[in-house]
Amino acid sequence: MADILPFKGFRATPDKVHLVATRSVDNYPKEDLRHKLASNPFSFLHIINPDYSDGKRTKPGSVERLKKIKHKFLQFVSEEIFVQEQKPAYYLYQQYKDGNVYTGIIGCSSVADYEKGIIKIHEHTLTEREEKLKHYLEICDFNAEPVLFSYENSSSIDDIVNLTILKKPAYDFTTTDRVRHKMWVISNGATVTAIREAFSKVKAVYIADGHHRSASSSRLAHELAEKNPSHDGTENYNFYLGIFFPENQLRIYDFNRVVADTNGLSSKDLLSKLKENFKVTPHHQNEYRPELPHKFSMYLEGEWYELAAKPNLIDKKDPVKKLDASILSDFILSPVLGIKDLKTDKRISFVPGIKGMGELKRLVDIGKFKLAFGLYPVQMPELKNIADTNNIMPPKTTWVEPKMRNGLVVYKLSDK
Repeated sequence: MADILPFKGFRATPDKVHLVATRSVDNYPKEDLRHKLASNPFSFLHIINPDYSDGKRTKPGSVERLKKIKHKFLQFVSEEIFVQEQKPAYYLYQQYKDGNVYTGIIGCSSVADYEKGIIKIHEHTLTEREEKLKHYLEICDFNAEPVLFSYENSSSIDDIVNLTILKKPAYDFTTTDRVRHKMWVISNGATVTAIREAFSKVKAVYIADGHHRSASSSRLAHELAEKNPSHDGTENYNFYLGIFFPENQLRIYDFNRVVADTNGLSSKDLLSKLKENFKVTPHHQNEYRPELPHKFSMYLEGEWYELAAKPNLIDKKDPVKKLDASILSDFILSPVLGIKDLKTDKRISFVPGIKGMGELKRLVDIGKFKLAFGLYPVQMPELKNIADTNNIMPPKTTWVEPKMRNGLVVYKLSDK
């Protein structure tokens, strides 16, 4: 059963939260990042990019850089840009984006649950990246980007959520990307207890986004436990920040592929090879988005095509091989286009389906890529089946919304 804890979060004062909260630093082009840093002294980006303030450059990932990040966070606390909660709390978060409303609860997940398999995974992690994130957490001593979890809908939790959103939120602001954010602080003792008890009846929690963050938190917990002679399992480092959405509150988008070349094949030869395993239907200049599983869109030389996998390609008994991402790799990317490893081959890139088919067309039309493939999105039962059967999805199979802003709530890993 899931153990989801309340915590004394650090959060921005209501008058500054719209200035503090930010997208992931990787989402900003360099020019935009410089502008954000120059124009907004309260942005969480200043914590992640501490060199900007003093002009002294440090190497990304170095101990020196990470210590500066920690120092900058503590500076935000001392200046009361961030204020710590007086009592352990859960945080109800709501996001309005593109006509969708997403509502989830921010709390702390348990490393023990992760290791017991109560928290279920569907992706492999890279040891090198785990180590980098562990190093980051150990030195910076805070967690500001929650792992995105999903759980089977619970009427008990829904009832608490529905009552909470009737009250005035602690935050209600809209960011420049036209996304509205609301957040309620739940610190009432009886309600906190009710939420924890309701989560304790949830049999499994699924990682939707954040496998590396989960694995690195587990690594760090083990290391700190070994160094702590009085370790008893209740220390902050035994838990890590998460946001928990019921299944019906998440939206899984397709994760599409763009390829730099046709592996030396002419368009005619490529289409001929594809017809061996797919029914190929031209859509000419009409944009085509897959409407069913096992159908793919392809954009090549200004033309759209529908590629329908022939029945013999679909292994219904294997939850991984029957995924459209696997079918595309096994019967097109690898044998036809020569792309054997999605993680390392620089000829392929990935485009979130939230950007639409138009982004695939644009990338090909400007000559950055030669062709593009659109996939039908994975459904939640498929994701759960993969995790429940201890299988692993191919890389870049799902794009899950919502994406939270960093710095809304910060969890400190040390107890001091």
